[in-house]
Amino acid sequence: MSERDLTPEARSDSAPGEQGDPDHDPAAGIRGYVVGLVLAALLTGASFLVAAGGLVWAPGIPVALIALAIGQMGVHLVFFLHITSGPDNTNNTLALAFGVLIVGLVLVGTLWIMANLSHNMVSMEAMMHAQP
Repeated sequence: MSERDLTPEARSDSAPGEQGDPDHDPAAGIRGYVVGLVLAALLTGASFLVAAGGLVWAPGIPVALIALAIGQMGVHLVFFLHITSGPDNTNNTLALAFGVLIVGLVLVGTLWIMANLSHNMVSMEAMMHAQP
């Protein structure tokens, strides 16, 4: 079923950032990008305020920055990359999930290797005494 076959009520029921009918009003597409830009700018400004100001309790700053970064990623995915949960975007969503999985594996593997590398290294004192 194409979008042209849908009723006007069903056509208006879409996720933010979802691509609609190509014959739609171009101002609606630009409006979506402007909303995304404003949200991204607000989240970026909030990140700077959290990092530089005394808005958040000091031990909570990393958690606040992570939450703002996840929000920033969500804004970019929805408003600029148009990745939504609609039925037309299943392949995009699966590709995104696979990419996140690969990045996570690389990150965990790197941290694991670095932790074991420092644990298995010979200390500098032992190395100095071993040389003739």
